[in-house]
Amino acid sequence: MERFIVGTGRCGSTLLSRMLARNPEVLSVFEFFNGLEAGLRFSEEPQGGEVFAELISREQPFVTAVLRRGYEVAEITYPFGGPGRHRRGDALPWILVVLVPRLTDDPDSLFDEIVAFARGLPRQHLSVHYRRLFDWLTQRMGRTLWIERSGSSIEYLESLHAFFPEARFLHLHRDGPETALSMRGHHAYRLPISLLYGAPVDDGTPLAELGEIDLHAPPDPADPISRILASRPPAEYFGRYWTDQVVRGFRALVRLRPEQYLELRFEDLVARPVDALRSVGEFFELASDRDWIASAAALVRGVPPTRFEKLAGEEQLRLAEACRAGRQLLGRTP
Repeated sequence: MERFIVGTGRCGSTLLSRMLARNPEVLSVFEFFNGLEAGLRFSEEPQGGEVFAELISREQPFVTAVLRRGYEVAEITYPFGGPGRHRRGDALPWILVVLVPRLTDDPDSLFDEIVAFARGLPRQHLSVHYRRLFDWLTQRMGRTLWIERSGSSIEYLESLHAFFPEARFLHLHRDGPETALSMRGHHAYRLPISLLYGAPVDDGTPLAELGEIDLHAPPDPADPISRILASRPPAEYFGRYWTDQVVRGFRALVRLRPEQYLELRFEDLVARPVDALRSVGEFFELASDRDWIASAAALVRGVPPTRFEKLAGEEQLRLAEACRAGRQLLGRTP
């Protein structure tokens, strides 16, 4: 069985991935698909091993731009400043940013192994490449099954299902306004969402008037990327992004059989983690060992404080309206 966790991003899926990694069976595959080039990651054209290796070795330029400007991104676990070969601001291969450092204390060496394995694969459909790589990595790390989880993956649920038609998909979701505000506070989301929706910067300057957007430009406080990252764009833009992702995801649900899909609320995961993990374990057909569930539940540090009620009245209204359609689909309308 192939297993995926899908969600909008900033919905708590990183926590759930860390929880599932406590299960000795599970290889928790962090953020694999999210950072691969969107126009190529689900290409139907068969690819040789060299092309596949190059695809998974590319940088994610938004992440590079954020790191070069000194911002922290909690999900990035590469050991900058340590014995590794890369330093902050380098154009890191995407899977070396988040995935590989969560599996080993020597991420550069494991990355080299992954690339060598990928290069040796024959020309075949990308879905087969992905299966072969995940299965090999699972065996390499001494686990028996893999679960992939990427932020914003509900957006491309249809493509995931087309590539893995027999897989099971757990949809973790968090209430829209809180998710949107978390995205606004997260620099690796603030930048691409601002660019995607044309959000103005703090002083009201429209995005189109900031000048040329160059993700590879050297950091400068006056460059457009730095201004976007330093600003606090209106919350409703992030609410629109959240809703658009939910809507796209729900369009794909008609293709899934009932036994392939399960929903879990983030609020339930953090309020009742043991019960939630038991449900997840049953859905994914994991061993019901109580030790891993207790260890995983201990990762919860309480229910996060909410932010929506702290917004000014007009901003609350605009954000609520931006999230309205998505909340209706999820049965979250007040």
